[in-house]
Amino acid sequence: MSDDEQYRPGSVEDFDRLYRATYPRLQRTVYAVLGDQAAAEDCVQDAFVRAFNAWPPFKPERPAEAWLHQIAINGAISYRRKMRLREVGELLRRLGGPPAERDPADSALAGEVVSALARLPVKLAATFGLRLAQARERLARDLGPGWSLPTSRGSSVAMDKSRDA
Repeated sequence: MSDDEQYRPGSVEDFDRLYRATYPRLQRTVYAVLGDQAAAEDCVQDAFVRAFNAWPPFKPERPAEAWLHQIAINGAISYRRKMRLREVGELLRRLGGPPAERDPADSALAGEVVSALARLPVKLAATFGLRLAQARERLARDLGPGWSLPTSRGSSVAMDKSRDA
């Protein structure tokens, strides 16, 4: 009879024996996954806590040591995922988030677009204005009578044919 066959689920003495027999191997396996001794020790201890909580209902369909290794490896994989997320979060915290993109509407409301249009040749500015008016008209038709366009003062102007004409 092998050691695994002698482990009785729910027996504290057998769990202690399983702990003593498997701790060094689990430690080496988890260290190989994580590459960090302290993190490996934490993960192995956590694996034993999880296994102990699941020990009474444990069904020995497979060897207890294999079951315990699976718990430890799953814990190590989860630990690595969390560490990667923390590293990304820390990097973003240190470097700051990406710069906010400038909203083109802010430029239009600030008068920059109007000033730039004034610098264009007259025919080109007129063409732009005509196209813009056609686009506004089309939007008003497609979106319905309740559609409005924000103005430079933050209020909105309803788009209907009588005002655009």
